[in-house]
Amino acid sequence: MDLITNLSIGFGAAFTLQNLIYAFVGCLLGTLIGVLPGIGPVATIAMLLPATYALPPVAALIMLAGIYYGSQYGGSTTAILVNLPGESASVVTVIDGHAMAKAGRGGPALAAAGLGSFFAGCVGTLILAAFAPPLTELAFKFGPAEYFSLMILGLIGAVVLASGSLLKAICMIVLGLLLGLVGTDVNSGVARYSFDIPELTDGIGFIAIAMGVFGYGEIISNLAKPEEDREIFTAKLQGLWPTKEDFKRMTPAVLRGTALGSALGILPGGGALLSSFASYTLEKKLKPRPGEVPFGKGNIRGVAGPESANNAGAQTSFIPLLTLGIPPNPVMALMVGAMTIHNIQPGPQVMTSNPELFWGLIASMWIGNLMLIILNLPLIGMWIKLLSIPYKWLFPAIVLFCAIGVYSTNNNTFDVWMVAIFGVVGYAFIKMGCEPAPLLLGFILGPMMEENLRRALLLSRGEWSVLVTRPISAGLLLMAVLLLVIVLLPSVKSKREEAFVEE
Repeated sequence: MDLITNLSIGFGAAFTLQNLIYAFVGCLLGTLIGVLPGIGPVATIAMLLPATYALPPVAALIMLAGIYYGSQYGGSTTAILVNLPGESASVVTVIDGHAMAKAGRGGPALAAAGLGSFFAGCVGTLILAAFAPPLTELAFKFGPAEYFSLMILGLIGAVVLASGSLLKAICMIVLGLLLGLVGTDVNSGVARYSFDIPELTDGIGFIAIAMGVFGYGEIISNLAKPEEDREIFTAKLQGLWPTKEDFKRMTPAVLRGTALGSALGILPGGGALLSSFASYTLEKKLKPRPGEVPFGKGNIRGVAGPESANNAGAQTSFIPLLTLGIPPNPVMALMVGAMTIHNIQPGPQVMTSNPELFWGLIASMWIGNLMLIILNLPLIGMWIKLLSIPYKWLFPAIVLFCAIGVYSTNNNTFDVWMVAIFGVVGYAFIKMGCEPAPLLLGFILGPMMEENLRRALLLSRGEWSVLVTRPISAGLLLMAVLLLVIVLLPSVKSKREEAFVEE
């Protein structure tokens, strides 16, 4: 009964005209900004944070939350249509989503992403409402050693996730981890591998790498081909809606992605990001049905699963913020900033001292998800129209938007040069047949792994055994070792190679 009472308080707060308007504005801004390559939710919320000073606390947080999950939707649009992950969670969507768009099935891919995200968002919101208090107990059990082991498992999962050679996948992860080392040392505050370039003391930006490797790399690869061989989508667009067979395939993937995302999103420290990678790995592991398109060639499960997982994770990542006061990702860190501006101390006391804010925010998420599906599904036709623009007009526009997006995050021309350099690197990867997704995962998880490992060793006074004496950490490492052993078994290895044979 408590849940119903609490949700009625929440819907009472969220259903005021003012809050509905702010929820809509947040969702609309989030979607538009998600579609623009490079300007992710972090940059947007950072830019719009001063605009919330004058708003009431509930309205301010509802609007910022709308921007957050709106950009998750928008990020998948560019990932599918122009091979540009607008957000780190959309990196996996690129693999099959863009392949579907190239095969003329961009509409079904966008619909699968939208419907999967809506379902996962609703479930994530319900979980947040029902299990926030008990789930904080689980999050409390995770210390630095557990986070480190969880990320090791995530990286081993990425090796399985990559198509083609295992050796290339491992090399890409190692390269990602090395790139993640550039910047300022976590403990000593000393700049390392920055080669006396002041702009590198903060590290290499994720946006620069993602846009360069995926976006510019693809453009250079296309321009290197004769005009008649370039990727043109217009000739073969087939329908805007998934077929009956698509729905049959994507429904179980959406359910699995939602469950995985809801569980991993709770964990402070990148759980929502890990969930999209974990979901893709899981879908790839499952036996394909007869007549199913191989993964990497446009399998709808490779879009529906990860998109559901990242949206469910985005919703449940509010649990550590609202119940423990721990921001699990940079966006949530900005939400903490917004709460502090309005004299609200994030943590367990929010639920009791400010129930209208706590439950109003949760209710607004459900309303926001509904607004997003109403906003996004009718726009699918419009996004698909973008693909009918001739490539000679489209590629300069993509280059320009990427340059504007990356410049606007730090107002720095150095970042534009970085995108150009990584564009050449991305082209080299295409030529060598390397999959860039593991590189990005290694790059994102590397600094977090290092921080947690050093913290664990500091707390245990240099005892490495802490990683295996703590039960959860030992269990996660054991799972990682088992996964690696299974992938390296000759029979599995040969089947894996068969699955990735180019057709």
